Amino acid sequence: MRPYLKAGLTAFVAVAGLAGTVHPIQAQALGDVARKEEARRKDIKAPAKVYTNKDLGAPGPEPSTASSSPAAPAEAAKDAAKPPDDKDKGKEKGKDKDTQKDQAYWSGRRKELQTKLDSDQTLSEAVQSRINALTADFSSRADPVQRAGIERDRLKAIGELDRLRKSVQDGKKALTDLDDDARKAGVPPGWLR
Repeated sequence: MRPYLKAGLTAFVAVAGLAGTVHPIQAQALGDVARKEEARRKDIKAPAKVYTNKDLGAPGPEPSTASSSPAAPAEAAKDAAKPPDDKDKGKEKGKDKDTQKDQAYWSGRRKELQTKLDSDQTLSEAVQSRINALTADFSSRADPVQRAGIERDRLKAIGELDRLRKSVQDGKKALTDLDDDARKAGVPPGWLR
């Protein structure tokens, strides 16, 4: 007799023997359940907070779509042709203050991009190591079920590696773009360290 059949037969006999010793579960009476629920409700001290629409506030403006109306480009052209009001001048001055970028901004932005790039590179190396290990494990297995599971994990890891490699490329491009933007803005090179 094969070992796995013997083990299966032994397990079946054990389960069948236990099934005969189990007692049927007694159903609770509806009155008992009602009394327990009433006692549970009395134990609750404070009522739960109920949120209403007033608590949530007014919804924000809906995003506009480019194809909302054919007259939208004509209205935008009229607005662009109008001379700026005194109110608009104040807004423009505020924009200038917001776009003033100091050393903390440039160095912080560079550090943030570099940290993300380093993290993505480290993760891609780790995922590549995992792929290598799964490939070796796959080739050493003979069981088709185990091989299928390993292959599924390997394919997931390959997909993750592709995503990380794209993120690394995007991170390098973002750093290059930041350097170009800083150069165009006249930022001293020391601010990007």
